Amino acid sequence: MNKFSFMIHPLDVHDFARKFPIAEKIPDRLLENLFKFSPPVKTSHISGIKSKYAEAEGYFVACPLTTRQMLKLPEKYVLQKIISAGRMAEKLGAQILGLGAMTSVVGDAGITVAKNLHIPVTTGNSYTVFTALEGTRKAAEIMGIDLANAEILIVGATGAIGAICARIMAKEARYITLAARNKQRLENLARQILVESGLAVGITTNIQQALCKADIVITVTSSAETVIEPGYLKSGAVVCDVARPRDVSKRVAEKRDDVLVIEGGMVEVPGDVCFNFNFGYPPKLALACMAETMVLALEGKFESYTLGRNLTVEQVEEIGRLAKKHGFKLAGFRSFERPVDVSQIEKIRERALAKKIAL
Repeated sequence: MNKFSFMIHPLDVHDFARKFPIAEKIPDRLLENLFKFSPPVKTSHISGIKSKYAEAEGYFVACPLTTRQMLKLPEKYVLQKIISAGRMAEKLGAQILGLGAMTSVVGDAGITVAKNLHIPVTTGNSYTVFTALEGTRKAAEIMGIDLANAEILIVGATGAIGAICARIMAKEARYITLAARNKQRLENLARQILVESGLAVGITTNIQQALCKADIVITVTSSAETVIEPGYLKSGAVVCDVARPRDVSKRVAEKRDDVLVIEGGMVEVPGDVCFNFNFGYPPKLALACMAETMVLALEGKFESYTLGRNLTVEQVEEIGRLAKKHGFKLAGFRSFERPVDVSQIEKIRERALAKKIAL
């Protein structure tokens, strides 16, 4: 049976208590400092992944650093901790390693990690992009938004996922704005899109101003803090939040019942899968970045797949085909960690229309 491993880490100190309840009794700052001296942890054994063509099993291994630590501590130190966790995956017999959350962002997005291991590595970003766009298209359709003529905003556009989302969407839509902090990188991406698709896209460093005009928002920054607040959004908008930690504030769920926020990249895994670990999702569901590693294991495609920050359209399309072949599929819609069905989305649409008429 083919074997894989997927690397996780605590998004904040409270995640650590899911595995070790005694951690709840330790002050947050002290607990976070203790992380720095902790070795990697085999978190759980993953069993039951089965398609029509193959079976696979794997392990979650944890790099014991929070999101904040990965952003603040020296890059060399953080990379060494990630490599150390990768070596644990090797010892467990994994034939490929997936990098989750910030472990796929730090440094050069997996390249250095792959060079220091004897097994291939993938960040999972190609399948994350595929499923995020698939979910966004379906959500827009239910909300009555014509994607081709909608105002589309990509927040965090100069990152690896944001850039490829923008390049793919440029083949389907007319009005796209790219938002990020670095204007020069935005201009470079806009030129690339113009050459590839013939579409002239807008750019901005003022995310708040762009959000108030957008019908569709795909947001994927690497910020440790939320960047989208309730007052920023246009009534009737669809927001696909691909970022981990999330970009959209939970206050949006409390105060804006006229916008639809969906989580990007949630998929149903084929077979009677058991993760043996509660990472907050219903049974059989996984993030697309995790699923990419599983797909490659089932396919026996043991090669470093998605690495670095230059994702290709071809890889996004290929991993989508392979995932479909092995029975992975989009797991409906989820918003702020809760399922959202079509009838709930239609009510959001009705409330947005009512507000528009009242203006």
